[in-house]
Amino acid sequence: MGVGGKVALTAVGLVVAVTAAVTVRTVSFKAPAQVDVGAVKLASARPIDVNKAAEHLAQAVRFQTVSHQDRAEDQPAEWDKLHAWLQTTYPNAHKVMTREIVAEQSLVYTWPGSNPALAPIILMAHQDVVPVTPGTEGQWTHPPFDGVIADGAVWGRGSIDDKGSLVTLFEALDAVAASGFKPTRTIIVVSGQDEEVRGVGARAAAALLKSRGIKAQFTLDEGMVVVEDHPVTGKPTAIIGTAEKGYATMKIVAPAAGGHSSAPPADGGGVVTLSRAVAAINDHPFPMKFQGPGADMLKAIAPHASPVVKVFAANTWLFSPLLVKVTAKTPAGASMLHTTIAPTMLKGSPKENVLPQDATAWINYRIAPGDSSAKVMAQAQGAVGKLPVKLSWTKTPDEPSAVSSTSSDAWKTLAALAGDESKAPVVPGLVTAGTDSRYLAPVSTDVYRFQPLFLKVDETKIIHGTNEHISLENVGRMVRFYQRLVETAGSR
Repeated sequence: MGVGGKVALTAVGLVVAVTAAVTVRTVSFKAPAQVDVGAVKLASARPIDVNKAAEHLAQAVRFQTVSHQDRAEDQPAEWDKLHAWLQTTYPNAHKVMTREIVAEQSLVYTWPGSNPALAPIILMAHQDVVPVTPGTEGQWTHPPFDGVIADGAVWGRGSIDDKGSLVTLFEALDAVAASGFKPTRTIIVVSGQDEEVRGVGARAAAALLKSRGIKAQFTLDEGMVVVEDHPVTGKPTAIIGTAEKGYATMKIVAPAAGGHSSAPPADGGGVVTLSRAVAAINDHPFPMKFQGPGADMLKAIAPHASPVVKVFAANTWLFSPLLVKVTAKTPAGASMLHTTIAPTMLKGSPKENVLPQDATAWINYRIAPGDSSAKVMAQAQGAVGKLPVKLSWTKTPDEPSAVSSTSSDAWKTLAALAGDESKAPVVPGLVTAGTDSRYLAPVSTDVYRFQPLFLKVDETKIIHGTNEHISLENVGRMVRFYQRLVETAGSR
């Protein structure tokens, strides 16, 4: 046999071997994080007065607990009103729980369990909301702080993020307390007052719990939802966040001599130097990798997707470059696979005919698990090279969270309940934004991020956006989920 024939035979052999390996891996593929709903004993659902819950949420929306970047613009009295309203509206919950206030306006509630040897659970929902963009008020179907119930929904800022969680959680706690339920496991509720800007309240709550030696079985906060039209399957999928990205903002300063704009320096001055530095950093992105919670989500959903997706998910050793390419077709998809770089703010001269003495830019990073702020800084320093700029962090970065278990009893409880309520596959995922739950990691074995409501991908835009609203169906789902969670996890 000639050399050509041997090469052809070898090539055929390789194709056969690869095909066989792909086939075997696909046939034997087992999706991660799967839970048999029938194997987990869940509490039964109690009757729910959805209209009453919706009216309570509408009332809560009317408290303008808006967190501004400049704290001087906040209205502290609005938080006081909300606190008083919670006590009046949910008397049964307040009879069984002790209430503590930390960092001025953050709330920590404790419902003692009968067995102090059991690790408690922590449930979270923050009180504050983001501002309404000035000038957009007229674009709202209903005024953002009127708390209107119309067209089968509660309308207003915070109806989803995060008063929807806060109110439905208290609806559940109040109903369970009124029923005479007594938890075996201690239940702790943490409600921060400034999640949208600083997270001071959640950090203070974590410090309080740490001082008491508390190590919770799990913490549950906002973060992910049941996506009605998941991009991979087109069908509902319950996504529970098992990790979240870190958060850091870098300040880049280009010192310059300044002076009159009629005599600019040959190098263009500080603005030009700054623009080169920002462009250099932006042009050195972090590589996208098919790994971590973002990849785990696709692997977990593969059995419910097309056969092609299952083949790809079962054989990432061969198809990971293609999976990265497909996932990164949208900015949201790409953000699941790497640390993102987002130049957001610029400052130069205070006048158009004056050269700035320093030009400044800010770049916001969302740091993926596996990376760190130190790695980000090193990469940025390498990108700017010898450009005369100074790089620093605006504040101590929040590092990416640890990845929580998808095999623990806590995961099994949450996943089984989410699956039973949604009748949809349950998969882990990566939260690309930030939540207060990151600060509870030191006092919790696992941290999960999930709101039990159905939203289409396009509907997620109303969170922090115009016309934020939540359907009455979702209000009912959330009350029922929290009620069953409290009775299930609190009884073990």
